[in-house]
Amino acid sequence: MSTHRGPPPSLIILTLALLNDYSSFAAPSDVSGTNHTATLPLRPHRRMYEMLELYSNDDYDLNWDITPPPLTPSRGTDPQSCDYNPCQELQTPCAQLAASSGCLCPGVSGPHVAPEPPDLKRLSMEGPAVVVQWCAPSSVVTRYEVVVGTLEPLVFGKDQRSGVVGKVGQGVEVCVVAVNDAGVSERQRRSCTMYEPPGDSSLALKAGLIGGGLGLLLLLSLAVLLWRHRARRKADARITQATEETL
Repeated sequence: MSTHRGPPPSLIILTLALLNDYSSFAAPSDVSGTNHTATLPLRPHRRMYEMLELYSNDDYDLNWDITPPPLTPSRGTDPQSCDYNPCQELQTPCAQLAASSGCLCPGVSGPHVAPEPPDLKRLSMEGPAVVVQWCAPSSVVTRYEVVVGTLEPLVFGKDQRSGVVGKVGQGVEVCVVAVNDAGVSERQRRSCTMYEPPGDSSLALKAGLIGGGLGLLLLLSLAVLLWRHRARRKADARITQATEETL
């Protein structure tokens, strides 16, 4: 990028000298008792040559560039979004990340507004108990509550994103609500779900064994019926043959 430079001091001094010593001027003259002006001829002054020789080896370029320098965009001025996952448990709050690195947090409603509903992520089994997982809303939250059916709410910390709620019956509603000083979030479709237990592999095995046993029993029955049918035909054939021989 070229550097913007103003007029050199040597040219300024030379211009002032020319205006002072090399100019046309009017001088009064008394001829025949009348006042009139006489224009003197223009002659270069000796000081002009001296100044030209003095500044002939100047480092300044007389053909300076008067074009303003181009504007260069600044780098690194646009803040990035904070590395914050609302579904991750026990992580650094986004406000602390923004204060330390200058990153941007998603919009968060203030503490004087009831929080938005959290997103219920999934229900899973951990042994005989049910584990509830959720994602934080874009709100100030002081705690979370998990409500299972008509039971008392189970309380969890503001930095938690999962909790064990024990045994849950099939078809029972499970909801997660966020709480702060202004109130409690509403129960919406995204924060509630009906519990459906996952498929039991032992039940599938039992069903397979039962089905296999019934199939085997059916095959045995068919085999017995076929054997009896053949045995009867043979018996009938023998009786017929014996009757013919007697006649």
